Amino acid sequence: MKNFSKYGISIPEILLPKNIETATWSVVACDQFTQDRDYWKNVEKTAEGKNSTLNIILPEVYLNDADKPARIEKVKKTMAEYISNGVFENPKKEFIYIERTTAYGRVRHGLMAAIDLDTYEWKPFSKALIRATEATILERIPPRMEIRRGAPIESPHIMLLVNDPDRLLVEGTGDAVKASGVKPCYDGKLMHNSGSITGWPVCSDDLLDKVEGAMSKIAAKNTDADGDVFMFAVGDGNHSLATAKAIWDEVKLNNGGKKLEDGTVTVPQGFENHNARYALIEIVNIFDTGLTFEPIHRVLFKIAPSGLIDAIKAELGGSVTEIASKQELSDKVKASNASFGFVYTENGSQKYMLLETPVKELAVARIQPVIDEYLKTQNADKEQIDYIHGTDEVFRLGAKEETVSILLPPVAKDSFFATINSRGPLPRKSFSMGEADEKRFYLECRKLFD
Repeated sequence: MKNFSKYGISIPEILLPKNIETATWSVVACDQFTQDRDYWKNVEKTAEGKNSTLNIILPEVYLNDADKPARIEKVKKTMAEYISNGVFENPKKEFIYIERTTAYGRVRHGLMAAIDLDTYEWKPFSKALIRATEATILERIPPRMEIRRGAPIESPHIMLLVNDPDRLLVEGTGDAVKASGVKPCYDGKLMHNSGSITGWPVCSDDLLDKVEGAMSKIAAKNTDADGDVFMFAVGDGNHSLATAKAIWDEVKLNNGGKKLEDGTVTVPQGFENHNARYALIEIVNIFDTGLTFEPIHRVLFKIAPSGLIDAIKAELGGSVTEIASKQELSDKVKASNASFGFVYTENGSQKYMLLETPVKELAVARIQPVIDEYLKTQNADKEQIDYIHGTDEVFRLGAKEETVSILLPPVAKDSFFATINSRGPLPRKSFSMGEADEKRFYLECRKLFD
């Protein structure tokens, strides 16, 4: 069997349910629809009486409820029952190539694998093989540790991005899998009109050679002058992955591992291949045509627009121009990776201002620190800024008095990895990978703790 450890990757032992019914087994990532209990109530109705991943996760809409401990206990009990009652086929050591067709007609390609958590780091300016893309909020980790700690199995919603403009790894593997004639291991619809999903096993020597060759080329192209390799970036599920790492460190410390000065924990003897060392993930090419990167815009309340615009211009450079219409402003921002639109009302009149800057990095990485500093000078609190999706909402909110909306440009895929490599993780709420129902659906599982 091939060894992918130098890329931070391991071939997982995948658990799939017998006679899989994707429309009831598979549910969307737990961190979606966090303000919509009706969505999750409808999921419960759809999955009622069926084996389902709904029964082995805790939707985050319930994370602050009083009955959380009971819910977690029930989740872990169900995990154990699924194993003991023969819900799953025998585990198979394989990658899985995935094609996910979303409700919007987009086809996203993925490769299910496991990562070595000792090759991942969420801390800023890490040079690990696998790095976070957005700031990690530490207080979000302990509640999630309660769920993973001692859990018999895991099912992931984590997606890692790979910098692969030549489409060698994921798409290349897919081409080879389908050319080989191997049959899918699952194929079906996803609940609530969320599209469909098909997965093919990747386990033959020829296919594994293809994967290894692609990883080798990607590693070579993503090696910097110091010899550090930036192999993967976390696209979705950053806090879930940080939680998995925290649990692995906890396992090591509880069994004789030593915490070193740099914060890492040594692996105790006999735990080199412990299941908790690994986490299931899906690898997605950042250049996948089915992967949309949507900017998350900003709206500020009770802030003087002119002062804010002047502060941003002073820091980023460039020029400010008044634009005649919201459509023209939207078009100009979308056409550039370094322009920002400002929408506000002044003396009863709607204003559309365009700031064109010479910024080369991802725009959000440069503008958010300036906004944060300006808010401090205004003694503003966290309630005076919000993060919004969609240009319509930008213009709707910008029409209100004492409000200024900031329209951010598209996320430039070609500078994404370079920005994180040079500047560290992006500010939180920097980008969104598609709509809520395009997020990863739980499907594959893996044994975690006995």
